[in-house]
Amino acid sequence: MFYIDTSVIVAYYCPETLSETVEQLIVKIKQPAISHLTEIELTSAISRKIREKNLSQADGNRILTQFKSHIEQEFFRRLSIEYKHFQMGKTWISQFNTPLRLLDALHLAVASSYNLTLLSTDLQLLESAKLIGVDISTIP
Repeated sequence: MFYIDTSVIVAYYCPETLSETVEQLIVKIKQPAISHLTEIELTSAISRKIREKNLSQADGNRILTQFKSHIEQEFFRRLSIEYKHFQMGKTWISQFNTPLRLLDALHLAVASSYNLTLLSTDLQLLESAKLIGVDISTIP
């Protein structure tokens, strides 16, 4: 089972260099896992793309509607972020040996607690995952 990082979700829904590769991977995964955090991060990424004029507002709304539809159809397995995930993230960050950021720590904690392989395009997140022992998979 795979936990899909927001960087992959953005490439899946928005036109990017890796979009075609990401789409081929995601459709092969049976019910990829995401967290509730992914939903707001995708919305934030779309908002940024619209503000930077890399995406129209109409396209942004279409993407969010499609994502919501995929959520409702249970294409993704949605995992809740719990108190224990905050504690795991805090423990990892307080080791001071990774470039781990707060939201990434939460993603890693969710992936780790469900024994899922993290699929990400974020090199800093992947490096942190390696350092703390979370199983990773990269986009070829």
